[in-house]
Amino acid sequence: MSAPSKKQLHQRTHNYEPLSPLSFIHRTASIYPDMVSIIHGEQQFTWTQTYDRCRRLASALVSHGIRHGDTVAAICPNTPAIYEASFGVAMMGGVLNAINTRLDADTIGFILRHGEAKALIIDSEFANLVDKAVAKQSLSLLLIVDDDLGLEGYKGDITYEEFLSKGDPKFAWSGPTDEWQAIALNYTSGTTGDPKGVVYHHRGAYLNALSNALGWEMKAHPVYLWTLPMFHCNGWCYPWTVAALGGTNICLRKVEAKSIYDSIANHSVTHFCGAPIVLSMILDASVAEKRQFEHQVNVMTAAAPPPATILENMAKAGFKVTHVYGLTETYGPATICAWQQEWDELSIAEQAAVTARQGVRYHVLQDLDVIDPDTMQPVPNDGQTLGEVMFRGNIVMKGYLRNLPASDVSFAHGWFHSGDLGVMHPDGYLEIKDRSKDIIISGGENISSIEVENTLHKHPYVQEVAVVAKPDEKWGETPCAFIKLKKRAPALLPNDIIAFCRENLAHYKVPKTVVFTELPKTSTGKIQKFKLRELAKTI
Repeated sequence: MSAPSKKQLHQRTHNYEPLSPLSFIHRTASIYPDMVSIIHGEQQFTWTQTYDRCRRLASALVSHGIRHGDTVAAICPNTPAIYEASFGVAMMGGVLNAINTRLDADTIGFILRHGEAKALIIDSEFANLVDKAVAKQSLSLLLIVDDDLGLEGYKGDITYEEFLSKGDPKFAWSGPTDEWQAIALNYTSGTTGDPKGVVYHHRGAYLNALSNALGWEMKAHPVYLWTLPMFHCNGWCYPWTVAALGGTNICLRKVEAKSIYDSIANHSVTHFCGAPIVLSMILDASVAEKRQFEHQVNVMTAAAPPPATILENMAKAGFKVTHVYGLTETYGPATICAWQQEWDELSIAEQAAVTARQGVRYHVLQDLDVIDPDTMQPVPNDGQTLGEVMFRGNIVMKGYLRNLPASDVSFAHGWFHSGDLGVMHPDGYLEIKDRSKDIIISGGENISSIEVENTLHKHPYVQEVAVVAKPDEKWGETPCAFIKLKKRAPALLPNDIIAFCRENLAHYKVPKTVVFTELPKTSTGKIQKFKLRELAKTI
């Protein structure tokens, strides 16, 4: 029998559909219509209701002039509104830009302008911040205000619930005609003060959502607690994962130890994600804050490498921690410290040591390696030789929005260059050793050292400054500023510098440590940050 020709066997509507995570909520709403989708305080929705609300949002956006390909931004904590936006915006062909609620007005204004947002869903808690951002950039966009706190003092152009009421719950949405179509825009500080816009496509979002479930061995109907901000890499794609599995989303407006324990005990939470700072918060909770629970809770952690002692103590407290690693440019998690059966025989301390590594590639990541950036050859798997961590595959971003030079540099030689330095162990497990881009990761948030330095240079008495990461048990890392003052400077204290930064930076970017000193330099006058990083460890 002769082989069929390509002309005979080709893509048709009955055998090919572009991949999109929008298919998950459609399926779950039809199969589990009455199962609980979202719990937020006293509010509770079923999957039918959430699906209808997402379609209402899509319909209302269209009726207000938002078009296919337009950006819709959101500045919200973990509330139903931002979860619904994870689907509703894409249902009308838009691109969701979930913005970090901890940013300052100047940065938010830059993001709104650079991303060309046509509408902004804003939680009333951040109304003043957004007003400043919009005013500074002279922006004109539709302001949709979610008054989740019941403040009733700020309406914007329309309230979120009123906006939904104008939408059609039967809105005839359709998925993308091309799975390469953008679904989300996320900004990362990178190595400069100007954020870069990372563009995700439907295919990558779909695949990483499923890979989350596979890697974490999640069963149907998980109860997922939102300790991870949904603005961070679209919540590591977990809004779409939970929808695929027909789970229940437990929303947390503020991440605090008591609310975490209450949610676990009251709702039988099975999974949550967070940076090591969240794990430390749980372990350091007071007796009054803690609650007893009988089941094992699965925790996924990333950002700064978790100390082995934290992993050990979490295991003793009844939490099973899985360590992952990735970047905004890889849709969040792209590697996972996959468990090996022989580790069952290790002590808890020994298990913590091996699981503190960043691990192996995600199921849907094509390639991961530690490569010498000069020769583009993989380094030996000896656990000693440093190289740059590089990625290749479907969960690597489309590129940086309107920044082709930066995209080309990141994609040089057919790999995405992370800028992180690591080693590959003999068992094929990756371990991060340093960050070549001088990014500081504090409490799961990226901080550009250059941005902090630029701010400090605005101080009238600062002559030279270098900011590096200082290890911190609570936050993973915190900014440490080494400063040479001008000769005419008065007698300043570290707290004077910190107070200045608090007036000019988002508070999480403010240096926790300030040292007045001469800065070590090379013969050409370049500050030797590697020496300062070593010094910061001793302070």
